[in-house]
This record gives sequence, structure tokens and C-alpha cells, in this order.
Amino acid sequence: MGIGKKTRNVGKTITGKTKETTGKVTGNKSLEMKGKAEKIRGKAAQAAERGKDTLEGKPFKP
Repeated sequence: MGIGKKTRNVGKTITGKTKETTGKVTGNKSLEMKGKAEKIRGKAAQAAERGKDTLEGKPFKP
């Protein structure tokens, strides 16, 4: 997995967590759900990249 893709996926996860937390604190359910969805997309993209690396025979680096 390229460092750019890894960084982008981690960024999505962090941004999603931030939106989710902000939504909880402010009572904004819409923002909370959008944040949760973005966090899940980031984690899924990260898992997909790890799968690609495994198929290509690259060692896993967290």
C-alpha cells in the first residue's frame, strides 16, 4: 500500500471520528451518522489496501 493511500484512509477515519464525536456533543444526529459512515469507509478502504498488499506478497506494516 502506498503511503499516500494509507494516509488518506487514516485521514478519512480520523475525520469521521471527529464528525461523529462533534455530532454526539452537539446533539446533531445527522452529523453523527455522516461521521460514522465516513469512519467506516476509511477503515474499509484500509482493509482493502491490506488485502491487495497480501495478494502482492508485500509484508504487512501497520
